[in-house]
Amino acid sequence: MPSALEIDAQLVITWNGHPLQLAAAGTYLILNIPSQQVLDLLTAGPPKAPGASKAPKPPGPDPLQQINDLARQLGWVLDLRVGGKTYVTFGVQRSPKITLNAVLGKIGSFFK
Repeated sequence: MPSALEIDAQLVITWNGHPLQLAAAGTYLILNIPSQQVLDLLTAGPPKAPGASKAPKPPGPDPLQQINDLARQLGWVLDLRVGGKTYVTFGVQRSPKITLNAVLGKIGSFFK
């Protein structure tokens, strides 16, 4: 019996007219998001009312750490890519591995 769930699949999901690609082979999953702008839209949360103040960060564990812990428990490696470049790798180390591409992409998104 295998120690981890293995998947072989390719899936393209269209979200707001943008193709999100998910590919999996064995225990390695790749989620490719077409651009930094699409990633920002995905992670922005629900729309805020005009004039509403920014809510404080709720106490609790970091969402990225939770994804990493889940990936490690399942024995998976999740590679999050934006525009074909790896941004974050989950499930390899004790914490998510964030790349320089992610940092530069986020900084660049402030200027658009």
